Amino acid sequence: MADPSEILQALYVAGFELQSFERFPRAIGVVKGDCIALLEPAEVGLRFIGRPGWRLGEAIGVLTVKEGLQVFQSKDQLVEASEERIRELRAFEAELAKFLGHRAG
Repeated sequence: MADPSEILQALYVAGFELQSFERFPRAIGVVKGDCIALLEPAEVGLRFIGRPGWRLGEAIGVLTVKEGLQVFQSKDQLVEASEERIRELRAFEAELAKFLGHRAG
């Protein structure tokens, strides 16, 4: 499945929410639960822009370490990166990667 519109349709049918963002006009946001990834058209299909993260309002919290603790952070917003949240994010990334024909990393 290399056609971006077919991939997006399959994602939607599988329960992913699709969003657009003014800040990223070429990107489509793919959301499931509190996890989010930005995708863009590629030579074949779609590809990730950066790494998936945790949705913090209209922002994407990236997994990082702050003061010795794992957190999802976007500028001044942050939320604890609990084991449960990290598992949810990894499962989201792996499921999404299957639709894109990529290996989750």
